Amino acid sequence: LEFCLPQNMANKGPSYGMSRKVQSKIEKKYDKELEEQLVEWITVQCGPDVGRPDRGHLGFQVWLKNGVILSKLVNSLYPDDSKSVRVPENLPSRVFKQMEQVAQFPKAAEDYGVTKTDMFQTVDLFEGKDMVAVQRTLKALGSLAVTKNDGHYCGDPNWFMKKAQEHKREFTENQLQEGKHVIGLQMGSNRGASQASMTGYGEPWQIIS
Repeated sequence: LEFCLPQNMANKGPSYGMSRKVQSKIEKKYDKELEEQLVEWITVQCGPDVGRPDRGHLGFQVWLKNGVILSKLVNSLYPDDSKSVRVPENLPSRVFKQMEQVAQFPKAAEDYGVTKTDMFQTVDLFEGKDMVAVQRTLKALGSLAVTKNDGHYCGDPNWFMKKAQEHKREFTENQLQEGKHVIGLQMGSNRGASQASMTGYGEPWQIIS
């Protein structure tokens, strides 16, 4: 017994129209100037042995895809005896090894201080789904490295904006005592306020003609 699908169903494959539209929007947001800036920083930070990518989001993706350059980048922001990510001696050739290497970077970047909202997912880079997110993460990492100013950042500090830092106000003992004195005066003046015109809770107002 044979079962035949209707002709229009048999020839119909999965629809990629919507995903292609979304992908196109993402690619339009890709910042080519930021790409050049990030490439300059990474090559200075990691050294010339990392090479340089072909221009464009595809070249940038292929350059970072196996995760090794990203691992070297985050390691370079730590002292030599305190590396954050293990870097293999030989470049990983198998897909799962490359993805495994890439997956180490977001965790290391988060430990360094990059927020989760600025973090890309492994598939964003490995499958090229969202290279804008990859740019955002690297930009946040660079900004944080410049802000820390701990001697491990290499390159022009003007490549990245410093992150806003919390300003904590510290008061002297005299200022604290003066503050208590002001509060005491305010409480004293409130005690003298007349309550003659106030009514008890739930009591009706008395109107005197």
